[in-house]
Amino acid sequence: MGLNGCCSCVKFLMILINILFWIIGLTIVIASAWMLTDPTFVLSMTQSYNHYYIALYVFLGIGVLITVGAFFGCCGVLKESQCLLVSFFCVILIVMVAQIAAGAWAFHNKDKLDDIVRASVKYSVQEEYGQSSMSSRTVTFDTIQKNLKCCGADGPSDWATSRFNNVDRTNIVDIAISSMNVFYNIPESCCKDELKENVCEMSRKLKFGGTFNPAIHQQGCVDKLIELIYENWVLLFGVTAGVILLELLALTFSLSLCCAVRNHQYKA
Repeated sequence: MGLNGCCSCVKFLMILINILFWIIGLTIVIASAWMLTDPTFVLSMTQSYNHYYIALYVFLGIGVLITVGAFFGCCGVLKESQCLLVSFFCVILIVMVAQIAAGAWAFHNKDKLDDIVRASVKYSVQEEYGQSSMSSRTVTFDTIQKNLKCCGADGPSDWATSRFNNVDRTNIVDIAISSMNVFYNIPESCCKDELKENVCEMSRKLKFGGTFNPAIHQQGCVDKLIELIYENWVLLFGVTAGVILLELLALTFSLSLCCAVRNHQYKA
């Protein structure tokens, strides 16, 4: 004979919560896989190439854990299994601790966000853009410049000392001297929309220290990226807090059911 009374209500709520966990877990897994395979994803520019992929694999791992935990939870409720309920409790507890730790780190370091994003974008412009070994970064930055209507990290002049213009970045003195009287090119993605191809081509050649052609975007991408992140900051923390609250409920219910199953077995 199975559990009844109040325990039946708890079982029903547990199943609903685990369905939500399945949805959340699968969403995280799909989003992580998409970001891993899509080189044009905007957030990849907000930190170094290696750190971005490490963060994505951690994010993917959390999604897999939530999905597996939801499976343990549903099976534990339906079979009234202490072992599966304890497994569910452990998995969700690990996920919740990881989320709280990540949230605390992000909140503590949010004031450093500007510096982190600026350094990453500047490095991509100066060192990575246009290099054959970093083709995905080139595609990503072109997408950012087109969609956010910006050019360079702080502005179009960033391209003057970029490897995109075959500048030798190993000698900063030579860069400073050689850049004073030369022309440099900027990427086609810096051109404003709906320009004729020949107009864009002519606008892409700039003189170091000269005025910018009105046919290209004047604002740098760093400020626009930071603005985009801050616009979604509250939403991100709100969703995370909601998921943690759901996890706390799930931990409480699973512990209650585990105790109820044990007591029921003793009485039997």
